[in-house]
Amino acid sequence: MAKKGKNLNYKWEFDNVGGTTRVKIRSGADIAHLGELDPTMWTVLSCPVKGLEIDEKSMAYIDTDKDGKIRVNDVVATAKWATGALKNPDLLVEGKSSLDINEFNGENPDGLALRNSARQILRNLGKEGDVISMEETSNIAAIFAGTRFNGDGVITDASAEDEQDKAAIAAALETIGKIDDRSGAPGIDKDIIENFYKTLAEYRGWLDAAPELPFGENTDTAIALYTALDAKVKDFFMRSKLAAFTPDNASKLDVQAGRIEAISSEDLSGKADEIASYPIASITGKPEISLGSALNPAWESRLRELAKIVLAPDTDTITEEIWAKTGARIAAYVSWKSAKAGAAVESLGEVKVRLLLEQDRKESLLGLVTADLELKAESESIDNVDRFLHVLKDFYRLLRNFITFDDFYCNDKSVKAIFQSGTLIIDQRACHLCINVEDMGRHNSTAAASGMYLVYCDCTTQSKPGKITIAAAVTAGEVGDLFVGKNAVYYDNAGTEWDAVITKIIENPISVAQAFWSPYRRMAKMVEDLINKSAADKDAKLMKDATEKINAAPAATASGDAKQVAPPFDIGKFVGIFAAIGMALGMIGTAIATIFDKFIDLSLMQLVLVFLAIILIISGPAMVMAWMKLRRRNIAPLLNANGWAINASSKISIVFGETLTDLAKFPKIKLKDPYARKGLSPAARILITLAVLGIAFLALWLTGLLAWAGLAAPALFHCC
Repeated sequence: MAKKGKNLNYKWEFDNVGGTTRVKIRSGADIAHLGELDPTMWTVLSCPVKGLEIDEKSMAYIDTDKDGKIRVNDVVATAKWATGALKNPDLLVEGKSSLDINEFNGENPDGLALRNSARQILRNLGKEGDVISMEETSNIAAIFAGTRFNGDGVITDASAEDEQDKAAIAAALETIGKIDDRSGAPGIDKDIIENFYKTLAEYRGWLDAAPELPFGENTDTAIALYTALDAKVKDFFMRSKLAAFTPDNASKLDVQAGRIEAISSEDLSGKADEIASYPIASITGKPEISLGSALNPAWESRLRELAKIVLAPDTDTITEEIWAKTGARIAAYVSWKSAKAGAAVESLGEVKVRLLLEQDRKESLLGLVTADLELKAESESIDNVDRFLHVLKDFYRLLRNFITFDDFYCNDKSVKAIFQSGTLIIDQRACHLCINVEDMGRHNSTAAASGMYLVYCDCTTQSKPGKITIAAAVTAGEVGDLFVGKNAVYYDNAGTEWDAVITKIIENPISVAQAFWSPYRRMAKMVEDLINKSAADKDAKLMKDATEKINAAPAATASGDAKQVAPPFDIGKFVGIFAAIGMALGMIGTAIATIFDKFIDLSLMQLVLVFLAIILIISGPAMVMAWMKLRRRNIAPLLNANGWAINASSKISIVFGETLTDLAKFPKIKLKDPYARKGLSPAARILITLAVLGIAFLALWLTGLLAWAGLAAPALFHCC
């Protein structure tokens, strides 16, 4: 039963949920006083913003310090802000995503700002009435679509009224870059404006410093030709000077006859590279290129084209001096061109660049930015309306999963905690306690402490890339058919179907009833393993012996060994064995007779007590251990592995655990399976049961464990 807190400034109410006393948060007044609640009474001290079944945008708004976690201070600050902004804080408990703006508290500065901003939003959207919804505040582009200024410091074409301002904005967008405005339209800010006019000035300065074109409109062509020919022409002049210095070697400096002879029999049209490696003109020792003489065909057309541009009309000879002067004229122009500044605005063209600088709308554009920034406070307040509506919708749900675990312990199965990610369908059961696994390493080190039977699954789906890993708690049913590699189906809370496969199992008791049968399962498994091992050993020995005999047969035949005759049966050797077997059978018969006599001597009550004692001795320890472990089951270690800071134990009792796993329920009808395996008759089953109980009784009697019932062990088995 809920009770009032004592010795506290605010009268809190408490409940006992999940084995721990927890404060109740049921009203706006409770939320308003969260700052007075001792943090030691909170169920959770921190939780991650992402990866939970709650709107991440709402969680980001509540995360006031933006550290990626919701902490006590974040919750308290949000509670104070939200309750102060409302006339009726109880609206936070309703969890709606819309609000009548008249519900904002005009006497509170935050409430007044939110009301004014909400009204501005409705006005911008052209909506009548006073109700604003989260869907409307989330559409920032629509809110600011028809406004000149919106407080973000970005101006667009719609921000300007002067045509020259519009032209300058368009030119800056085209050349320097853009920033998206709140309205969604491309815009520019102060930095872009400053950079734009600086670049314009640099480009104009570079244009003003341009030297006279050395060859008029053919300058660029001349530069390209000169650059391509320069090395080849200089090589010619060096060879000519060397030939003049050593006339006897002139022929060696020219193209070698052997090189021409080597390619003369081939298709010379494909030997352009070879021919281009020859001197540009014949080496005679005279340092000049006569355009009237034959030239290297690989270079001739380019050299004659360049000569038409750079040489005087009456000149048909290129000397080293003429070539050097031509290069100097080109170098000055190339140097200026390579030092180009303001290239970003070159695409505008010289005329437009000079016009933009002449009009000089820089200060006008900066003024528009200033006017826009004057609405920054109002704009941020509009953002706060969206924040408030997200808090209005999700804050109380967070509190039910943070200060308390109300959603987790709720009797309504349709209500899930924010850490419950979906449902795993496996082995004719639905496991509702499924948690996303963010860090498998942390789960490996802490999950076992939860005391729950956990199944880890990797899940994939065609509708989403990658995979997710979940941990599902199995809290009802049998587990004999659960194993690593088993396939299942997982449904997340959005209804998406995932293929799941078990990758790891952490074994813990599921129920006391399951623990009752566990010793018998273990014994059956042990017997089965022993039988399998014995059969395998005998089979291996048989195969080994057979192999040895088969391998030894050819050798024995080849050596002519005589066939060994088995010795005659000697009954004397087996007299002792027969005697021992007879003695054993006699003792067993005597023991069975004694047991039968003892059973006849027992009263009905003693028989019942003996039967219960046998069951208790076999199953009792396992049931007690399971009961103790089930009482300690706790979800805190699982959440801790996902980054939560759990401040209070959150136990999963046996009764509550049964609600977290639904078993398949079929109608109670009697159906006959035509393919059912033929089993033992009822009489045979009774005989087997009696035999098992008899063996158990014999073991307990011989060890003296039934002395309390007046059944003392035979003297033969008394300790000395």
